[in-house]
Amino acid sequence: MQLVDILKNTGAEAPNKDVNIEGISADSRQIKKGFLFAALKGAACDGNAYIPQAVANGAAAVLTDDTSSAVKYPEVVFVKASNPHWALAKAAANFFGKQPENIAAVTGTNGKTSIADFVRQVLNMMGKKAASLGTLGLIKSNEEPQYAMTTPDPVTIHKDLKILADEGYQYLVMEASSHGLCQYRIGGVKVKVAGFTNLTRDHLDYHKTMENYLAAKKILFTDILVEGGSAVLNADIDVFEELKQACQATGKKIITYGKHGKELRLIEAKPLTVGQKLTIEYYGKQMEIEIPLAGEFQAMNVLCALGMLAELTQQPFEVIKYIEKIHGAKGRLELVRRLDNGAAVYVDYAHTPDAIENVLRAMRPHCQNHLCVLFGCGGDRDKGKRPQMGQIADQLADKVFVTDDNPRSEEPEVIRAEIMAACPHGINIPDRRTAIRQAIKELEAGDVLIVAGKGHEPGQIIKGVTYPFSDHEEVLKA
Repeated sequence: MQLVDILKNTGAEAPNKDVNIEGISADSRQIKKGFLFAALKGAACDGNAYIPQAVANGAAAVLTDDTSSAVKYPEVVFVKASNPHWALAKAAANFFGKQPENIAAVTGTNGKTSIADFVRQVLNMMGKKAASLGTLGLIKSNEEPQYAMTTPDPVTIHKDLKILADEGYQYLVMEASSHGLCQYRIGGVKVKVAGFTNLTRDHLDYHKTMENYLAAKKILFTDILVEGGSAVLNADIDVFEELKQACQATGKKIITYGKHGKELRLIEAKPLTVGQKLTIEYYGKQMEIEIPLAGEFQAMNVLCALGMLAELTQQPFEVIKYIEKIHGAKGRLELVRRLDNGAAVYVDYAHTPDAIENVLRAMRPHCQNHLCVLFGCGGDRDKGKRPQMGQIADQLADKVFVTDDNPRSEEPEVIRAEIMAACPHGINIPDRRTAIRQAIKELEAGDVLIVAGKGHEPGQIIKGVTYPFSDHEEVLKA
């Protein structure tokens, strides 16, 4: 494909000459003869430093915000862009060309994975060919998930969109992380429906402030969602009005859900032995539905999924027929084993203060005896979460096991100590495997144990090395 065609509507300057481009990458190691190399500046490194390697590997063109290296490589076409991240995403969209006809994306601190999975499940039950892309990987119909990253790089995304379109997929639902949004990884994706869950403390090691964090999330609605597209918003959260105004200012249709929702209003959530019964007002009609999922936060996730499905298919009273048949996403309040004495062990991805509070409150009505939780906090991440999560666990659980969860380069005992400072009743157990075994050993009849923080993750990161570790497997072994 010609470079001038790849660069259409990317915001990049016109190249001084045209060349044929065989491929695109922002990784100099993947560059081959005839490729376009995007020199992107990231948090840890500057892609401009890798231009020599890209040229040596055969780059025909370089996309960058700094063309000062151009004089060294007269045989290479240098193209300047004020926002190379955005330009790369749009260039990848032009290069690969095809996308599924109906694309939805969901963002927010918590709930993205569950909602994306629910939407895909219902679409598949309706006989539509649908895939989901996010933390659990790229999940196609009846296939094992491929790679797992909440929002992959734009070249990978657009390559996958073309493959999905070529394979006949009509629908795709994506998770959109704050990192992926502010780095414009889904630029050029034609999102017709966008959902927003909530905004609570997370990723402040990267975004620094909650204002920056929200600004990143808003990009999905202001810059990515197509004009006239539908924004499915949680009407119960503090930032609702700000999101609503941003959507209105950019010509988006607004659908609201929650206790204060208009199109999808939660009237009552009644806990059942397994799951809950929801009384809702749904597009003007009051009805009851039963879902096999515990907790009000899952009720909200289901409402968001229903809103996205209704807007995506334009069949609100068809999609709701299937919602009672959904199952929970992997590692999201997932029942792994019920013991002989009736105690139950769940695995959940909760790794923020809001998430761990939600999961504990959700499980209290389903717990006949002691409510127990096991968790830790990640190293090299927002330290402010640690005492908050410790305090919440101490207040809401009957028994708390504090252990390790991806300590990365930090000393695990320091992380645990920062949690324990706000969790005086916690039991400090250094090794996560040992902690899981001890917690399960202590379970009595009617107890519920939530192993929180890692969910579906298959590894434990310690001193730069990822060791195989699955909460699911460890629970089953114990």
